[in-house]
Amino acid sequence: MIDAILRKIFGTKHERDVKRMMPTVEATNALEPSVQALGDAELRAKTDEFRKRLEAGESVDALLPEAFAVARDAARRTVGMRPFDVQLIGGMVLHEGKIAEMATGEGKTLVATLPAYLNGLTGRGVHIVTVNDYLAKRDAQWMGPIYHALGLGVGVIQHEASFLYDPAYVTSDIRMTALRPCTRQEAYRADVTYGTNNEFGFDYLRDNMRFTLDELVQRQLHYAIVDEVDSILIDEARTPLIISGPADESTELYYKLDRIIPRLKRAATIVEGKLSEVEAQKEGDYIVDEKARAVALTEQGIATCERLLSIDNLYDPQHITILHHIQQGLRAHALFKRDVDYVVKDGQVIIVDEFTGRLMPGRRWSDGLHQAVEAKEGVRIERENQTLATITFQNYFRMYGKLAGMTGTAETEAEEFAKIYKLDVTVVPTNRPLVRVNYPDVVYKTEREKFNAVVEDIIERNTRGQPALVGTVSIEKSEQLSKLLKKRGVRHEVLNAKYHEREAEIVAQAGREGAVTIATNMAGRGTDILLGGNPDFLSKEILRKKGLDPATAAFAERAAALAEALRITEPEHARVVALGGLHIVGTERHEARRVDNQLRGRSGRQGDPGSSRFYLSLEDDLLRIFGSQRIQKIMERLGMEEGEPI
Repeated sequence: MIDAILRKIFGTKHERDVKRMMPTVEATNALEPSVQALGDAELRAKTDEFRKRLEAGESVDALLPEAFAVARDAARRTVGMRPFDVQLIGGMVLHEGKIAEMATGEGKTLVATLPAYLNGLTGRGVHIVTVNDYLAKRDAQWMGPIYHALGLGVGVIQHEASFLYDPAYVTSDIRMTALRPCTRQEAYRADVTYGTNNEFGFDYLRDNMRFTLDELVQRQLHYAIVDEVDSILIDEARTPLIISGPADESTELYYKLDRIIPRLKRAATIVEGKLSEVEAQKEGDYIVDEKARAVALTEQGIATCERLLSIDNLYDPQHITILHHIQQGLRAHALFKRDVDYVVKDGQVIIVDEFTGRLMPGRRWSDGLHQAVEAKEGVRIERENQTLATITFQNYFRMYGKLAGMTGTAETEAEEFAKIYKLDVTVVPTNRPLVRVNYPDVVYKTEREKFNAVVEDIIERNTRGQPALVGTVSIEKSEQLSKLLKKRGVRHEVLNAKYHEREAEIVAQAGREGAVTIATNMAGRGTDILLGGNPDFLSKEILRKKGLDPATAAFAERAAALAEALRITEPEHARVVALGGLHIVGTERHEARRVDNQLRGRSGRQGDPGSSRFYLSLEDDLLRIFGSQRIQKIMERLGMEEGEPI
């Protein structure tokens, strides 16, 4: 009650933060006419002037209004985008070493250029961290002209290559436009360097294994702006980056022990931690605790293993390796599901990221778990590795002198950011008010009833022509829903980790009239869904239909295709707005509420209309593990009909 009264009088913390920054925004705006009057060479000369002033002892903070005004006008001149006042506020939040929570479609990529330019003036390097190689390259090419016009160098770090932004570089591949190949060292020597969290982290580890200073590629970690900061600093915080070498252990034991696992009988399953040990020991060879994601052999199971392996005591120190392999084999069979936790592609077991739904080639589970899954799937077992160097993202990013981040959903994790990273979260107001309608969740008794309701909702909207984006929690579920839609004759696109390559294109067109897109959580972080379709991606489609490769097509052909795409998307945008914008359908709640908010945030960008609804069932993992049995009993007592939501 007192909190509510104080909020009314003084406003929320975020409102106070924004109010504090308004005088600086006004000072930046006041400089705009004089900056616009400068010629291109004079604007470029401002960078040298700022650098001299910094050398003379002026602080970076004192330069902020002028530097932001210069960077804003460079953006207007080069990429045709003038940052709004709220984007200036976002830039100030990042410069202060805080997290800026900005809604989807509010131009986070452009916002990052403001503090990157200001801090790049020091010559100590700014790292802009993205979630994948595609976004690192795209953002560097897209924002590169701004830095280039102001005389700042831009580097790009990719998994197996590195580049410098150079508009004079000529290539026949449009995907590599203005990106000149260079050494890793050169890319890090640039004033601003774009790359993924993995690449920055692994380069740090490799540097720590080098023998001479000349071989080091990174400079001192000065300032990082982390895009999708919640994904990198929270979801992946404890993910260790490991550089390893092969160990000498044989892989034959995995195959041998994998053959006995199916002969063990599963006992009770602990769902809510309610099962007593006595009950669990009654029948069967092993128990599964779904909440803790753990398995344990029962007394009977230990005896069964000893009999099958012809050994006296499984817990004898000489059999410790066998026991470890059995436990990992049980985990592989009981807890890890194909097309949910991993996929098998080209004879390899590839992990699926539970938060984004993306494939993670090259990553392996440790302690023999990956080998146990390989044995279960009957593919070639890679030898176990020994760790040569390791660091977690949490420890890596805490080494930066100044750390900042941007995301559409950070407030839910504000406490964790403050406690672990000493990072404050500021919610930046939207440029236009959010008009998306979030309908209440609907809960069904079974998964079958839930999916039937989802299909009916999609069909109802599809008949009207309203686009729908459907979020699923796994590849398995997206394919299950796809089959149901095919049965009903609904045309749709499936976007999951299996079709990662086409991700940006599918997401970009999810806002077209009548489009139905099924996506795992990866659904397009970093790619805006434009109502009526994205003209850039549509123009590439037009070129392909004409038998031309968008990467090598002539400028005139690309311009003609873009003009044709705009003729299609502009009237379509108006029709989709009239139909209610993009409708989001969630088919399950994620353990992290933020992941659900990200899905919702795909709709209602920049004041566009939109709607969202989540469909749940008591058979969903989240509800099942956290106590759906009580609700189920109540439903049975009330005699609820099949297909009727709670």
